[in-house]
Amino acid sequence: MSATGAVPVPESVEGPDVTAPRLWAIVGATGTGKSDLSLDLAQALAARGRRAEVVNADAMQLYRGMDIGTAKLPASERRGIPHHLFDVLDVAEDAAVAWYQPHARAAIEQIHAGGADAILVGGSGLYVSSVLYDFRFPPRDDALRARLEAELEHDGPGPLLARLQQQDPETAARIDQKNGRRIVRALEVLALGERTHGAALPEQPVPWHPRTRVLALGVERSALVERLDRRVERMWEQGMLAEVERLRGEGLEQGTTARRAIGYAQALSQLTGALTQDEAIAETQALTRRYARRQVSWFRRYAEAEWIDALAPIDVGTILEESA
Repeated sequence: MSATGAVPVPESVEGPDVTAPRLWAIVGATGTGKSDLSLDLAQALAARGRRAEVVNADAMQLYRGMDIGTAKLPASERRGIPHHLFDVLDVAEDAAVAWYQPHARAAIEQIHAGGADAILVGGSGLYVSSVLYDFRFPPRDDALRARLEAELEHDGPGPLLARLQQQDPETAARIDQKNGRRIVRALEVLALGERTHGAALPEQPVPWHPRTRVLALGVERSALVERLDRRVERMWEQGMLAEVERLRGEGLEQGTTARRAIGYAQALSQLTGALTQDEAIAETQALTRRYARRQVSWFRRYAEAEWIDALAPIDVGTILEESA
């Protein structure tokens, strides 16, 4: 049994049941077309008599109202394919991978119980890994975390990072040094007596579901940068500021996760006058490029991932034939 209590689908002594529902994962950097491929795959499966449903693995698409800045696929464009774990949190709530894992696995098990394949789609590496692999989480202490969050708000990430570097150099080297929330979480775990943070892709990950196939979309670096920069410009053209202004009324600034999302933090700074629009866009572009690099590095560690050139025509039929 996994840490969440979910029981992986058993294999027989002859091997996995090839007629049993499959778990697909479509991963890759932001802006590589994961949503479109998930819809094409679901439709191709349906044409072969196999239903499929999509499960979100993008941390920010969990939030209601965070649409433009996350490039969330509108319900009207989902081709009638059921989608799960979109718009399930208010912006004032905390999105945490330890919360997400059991909810995502429960959705997948429900889909499989109905005889359909599940397609996990997203670029949040930790969220994807928490579903695909036997992935266990260290303990939590809300009061301790609140104290560390208060330090972060008052002093910034620097002093907390220095503390982490002294207590757990390995985790400090791996973590994004500008991600104060991750630094807080690592210090919380250490303070609770764990040897290290632990919430990272295991060196030899054990699959949660035996019939899993991972499709990873890649784009050559210079082409990806151009796509991402233009994508950020479109966010502002499509009404990013108006979306963030509306979300402020729904508690965006009181949350600990949503308000720090790339693009949303910069739009908030523009609304408060701390950044000009050009500065907000430029900062969002720079952070998005850096985030995309981290995403690619994360998914490159998936030994079983099948890398696909996102800019070339993708023959979904051939992909399915390889699964037969």
